[in-house]
Amino acid sequence: MSDFTLELAKLHQLSGAEFSRQVERIALRKEFHPLDTDKDIFVVGDSKSDDYQNLLLAARKAVEFGYRVYLLPNPTETRTPDFILCKKGVYRTYDLKTVFGKSSVGGSLLDSIGQCNSVLIHMTTEYNTRRLALAIKQYFEVNVRAIEVMIFKGGKRILIKRALATNNDFLRMFIKLYER
Repeated sequence: MSDFTLELAKLHQLSGAEFSRQVERIALRKEFHPLDTDKDIFVVGDSKSDDYQNLLLAARKAVEFGYRVYLLPNPTETRTPDFILCKKGVYRTYDLKTVFGKSSVGGSLLDSIGQCNSVLIHMTTEYNTRRLALAIKQYFEVNVRAIEVMIFKGGKRILIKRALATNNDFLRMFIKLYER
């Protein structure tokens, strides 16, 4: 296992301030270099996973919302997040779920458990708002370590934290946020 992979694997053992410091240390590693086409997107080497184009589309959308994006390698030895997003000096990890069609968002969200506690859903198609809200609510109910779900939909960025997702009136509030 490479030194970089060991640093990524260490994320699973940390929480709180230690976790945040480790995420920042990873983002600041010398292995990262800016993408030729976008100086706010950083990559390691030139390895391109099967999901590289989806990662790049979501990364470009994140840049539009003011983030610096670090695409993380996908080692086979450990489950890792897809991104580190940085805004105003705050570094956070996200697992990407791109929605192309009518398939279950819920299954995709549940798949990220154990990989990362924050999920970025990149909506590239229309999806039933009620089903999406119920999937997010279920994700927070099943994953007690879940922190947030961020959604990119067109020109909007919607952030759902645990307190909102577990609110009794979440469905109504989500529909209002998502459809405005």
